[in-house]
Amino acid sequence: MTRRKLIAAGAAGALGIAGAGLAIWTKRKGLWLGRLQENGAAAASPRVFDFRVAAANGSAPIAIVTGASAAGLAKEALKSLGGMELFVKRGDRVLIKPNAGWDRRAELAANTNPDVIRTLCEMCFTAGASKVIVSDFSCNETHRCFDSSGIGAAARSAGAEVVFPREAYLKEIDFNGEAIRSWPVYSHFLEVDKFINVPIAKQHGLARVTLGMKNWFGVIGGLRNRLHQNINTSIADLATSIRPTLTVIDAYRILISNGPQGGRLADVKDARTLIASADPVAADSLATALFGLKPEELPYLLLAHSRGLGQIDRSAMSVRQITAAGA
Repeated sequence: MTRRKLIAAGAAGALGIAGAGLAIWTKRKGLWLGRLQENGAAAASPRVFDFRVAAANGSAPIAIVTGASAAGLAKEALKSLGGMELFVKRGDRVLIKPNAGWDRRAELAANTNPDVIRTLCEMCFTAGASKVIVSDFSCNETHRCFDSSGIGAAARSAGAEVVFPREAYLKEIDFNGEAIRSWPVYSHFLEVDKFINVPIAKQHGLARVTLGMKNWFGVIGGLRNRLHQNINTSIADLATSIRPTLTVIDAYRILISNGPQGGRLADVKDARTLIASADPVAADSLATALFGLKPEELPYLLLAHSRGLGQIDRSAMSVRQITAAGA
């Protein structure tokens, strides 16, 4: 069942329990319903799944690469950061999380560029990864999304395994966040050694833009429209709990209007850019400029920064601006 069908099937039922703080499984409708933080309830310490590497912690550099080739951008970005070997070690199981939410062709910029995914998979194997998994919980039917976008074929051509989320993988996780108390998560996303988050940069009707931290919505199941009631804190809660090894923001083509799914070439801009860093907040913050925004204009970035998850002040960042060879 796709996440869109889950939302549609359970919207009416969710309205009655949205404020009740319930976490239940109902076989009648086939729904996992996560638990939101009750008003005034004191949250315990947040649950953290930390995939970072020690060598990349602290003041992580950020690579901003421009050029003609999507694959070339990914190669130059990782080279600038010290190589994939800094992040992936021999024997590691790696999860690469694209945005593969929509049944759209690559040129419509609703999903992560398949050439970026292929290149990152290849680099992980070269660094010694024993297994690379590519997965996302799509809004449209998952198989169609991976086929239409080219992500499925690109991942498999590099030797990666494409995993489609199943109900059997759902596991209730106690996030203990300010907005999200607990929520069903597809457990295969967390049962790896390294986690590379690879969103596409695009306009979003509710969050204004969707970048790295918003991409965590594709890890969870349940009635995620409930999280839209407090979307900024929900995004910050997920970012607090899931600390990626690396964030790679695909901005080769960006969706500048009618996001998050687009559907017209008129909505697409060729930005031919890629941003990569071990600091997910810094990566998202720099990507806001692609849309004429400042990071301070996005409440979830301010929240993430205030929680110590990363940097939003460019003057405090170590930014490496690169033009890829052959650009």
